[in-house]
Amino acid sequence: MGNIMENKYLNKIKGPEDIKDFEISALEILAGEIREKIIETTSQNGGHIAASLGTVELSIALHKCLKSPSDKIIWDVGHQSYAHKLLTGRVKSFDTLREMGGISGFPNKDESEHDHFTAGHSGTSISSALGLATARDLNGEDYKVVAVIGDASLTTGLALEGLNHAGHLGSNLIVILNDNEHAISRPVGAISRYLNKIITNRFYNKIKDEYEKVIKNIPKVGETAFKAVRKFQESIKSMLVPGILFEEFGFRYFGPINGHDINQLISIFNNTFSLKEPVLIHVITKKGKGYTPSELDPIKFHGVSSFDIESGNFLTCDSNDKTFTEHFGEKIVSLSEKNEKIVAITAAMKDGVGLDKFADKFPARFFDVGITEEHAVTFAAGLAKGGFRPIVAIYSTFLQRSFDQMIHDVALQNLPVIFCLDRAGLVGKDGPTHHGVFDIAYTRVLPNFIVMAPKDGIELEMMMASSLKWNNPVVIRYPRDNARPYKEKTALNPIELGKSEWLKKGKDAAIIAVGNMVNTALEISNILSKEGIELGVINARFIKPLDLAMLEEVSSGTQYIITMEEGVISGGFGSAVLEAIEEENIENVNVKCLALPNKFIEHGSREELLRKYHMTAVEIVSFIKMERMFNGAKR
Repeated sequence: MGNIMENKYLNKIKGPEDIKDFEISALEILAGEIREKIIETTSQNGGHIAASLGTVELSIALHKCLKSPSDKIIWDVGHQSYAHKLLTGRVKSFDTLREMGGISGFPNKDESEHDHFTAGHSGTSISSALGLATARDLNGEDYKVVAVIGDASLTTGLALEGLNHAGHLGSNLIVILNDNEHAISRPVGAISRYLNKIITNRFYNKIKDEYEKVIKNIPKVGETAFKAVRKFQESIKSMLVPGILFEEFGFRYFGPINGHDINQLISIFNNTFSLKEPVLIHVITKKGKGYTPSELDPIKFHGVSSFDIESGNFLTCDSNDKTFTEHFGEKIVSLSEKNEKIVAITAAMKDGVGLDKFADKFPARFFDVGITEEHAVTFAAGLAKGGFRPIVAIYSTFLQRSFDQMIHDVALQNLPVIFCLDRAGLVGKDGPTHHGVFDIAYTRVLPNFIVMAPKDGIELEMMMASSLKWNNPVVIRYPRDNARPYKEKTALNPIELGKSEWLKKGKDAAIIAVGNMVNTALEISNILSKEGIELGVINARFIKPLDLAMLEEVSSGTQYIITMEEGVISGGFGSAVLEAIEEENIENVNVKCLALPNKFIEHGSREELLRKYHMTAVEIVSFIKMERMFNGAKR
């Protein structure tokens, strides 16, 4: 690695207009400098390195040929956008990538006029770009709209819906398909196989090029002859490329093209961007290009914590505690050894959710459906109807995409699908698109659903085992965190449906905490007990159904209840407690709900964010003292 301070071109760039006069040789040097900057910064701050390293030349060529922000570049997901950030005025601030108060790891509409949408979920770019293009046409304006989408994102239903509508409208829309043959996990599905056929079918591309030359040299012919020529053309394509998928969608297809050849990219873009119809340019890139460890293992380097540049080894804090994800991964294997009806489903996140060991041991019972969360849920419903016990492991933020399927295909049918929601709560530096802070609110409203949150890894395993005994849909939410064990060994008794757990008695007030906030509640109770204030602590376990007997018992022993949860306050666990108190006509009790505000939480470490939003033990103790909660406060 060279010295970043010696960058010949990158440090001069204040915006994309600064590269307009660069020669190809200068742009190639710039590409190397950008890669070096990305590697250096992500080694310190973490981030999505592999995808962004793969799109450096593509980003340069786009900004060379377009006039951003007048022309609109819409990045799908945003994993690919680091070079774009560096080319659009964020060189000096790039060292703050993903740090609290710094620039986002994803496109952010509030950060730059060159970022038109805040985006972190797959498959949105084509639809949003088509909307912009249609608005342009309706307004009588003239600018280019380009959607950049990865091959894995193309499998999403939303992306295919966007392609279908774009072809129908015939709008002047440019789609760049960045094909690096990788998702977060290995790509799956028919579309992935189709793209591989295009890449490897050199004969088709050679014939296609020669055929187009012949057609261009044919003199003007009558309409009948022209139709015959077109029919012949389509016949040739149909024989050589099964489905001719993109042209059947109504797009002019160009490719595949070497996504690391700046000169070729610029030439293709200049020749196709002027077409007044839907255009799809298929670009082949190498994920992780320019950094050997990332090239060799692009899945490992998809999203990283800090790492050593020379060795590629991650710099992790030593901990003897397993993560919740590790507890999940081990327990699903042990349960499946005894129950052949258990099947596991994930949406392109096998390693992220801890299903790698299950997939190796039970390949016939493991289903990675690609980035298709909606399909994953309805597919699971079908398996449940067929007598299996599907366990759907998806990040909390991504399950949001399948809310209708949870209602219509699981809740309405009352099918025993188990949803294990990893990354529930604050996830840190990935920010607002990835925080799992809405799942309590959006799952507890679903009829027939049981919703739980474990306080530690052992309790997560107990919940998984107990869920198999119930014939209802079940949600188990747990954080991206070490599963710090409860200080006293968790009892291994089966969990009784709807039953909470008293951990500590206290006459002055009671904290009813959910999931990983239980340990925080115990810490608060221990701090205040030294000052003569005795707080009871209840591990709720169940968000739905609530333990009504526990609420009656708490209310008879104290007039003060504090609820704690790592989710938004609106519609959350605290709201459920208030609703239950009202419905059960429980009187003379004051309830204070402590949760995250109903807003999109910015990026930052989990610890920083908990402090900012007053959800640490120290912050809550100060709040309790300030509010004088035990001196006659009224509900």
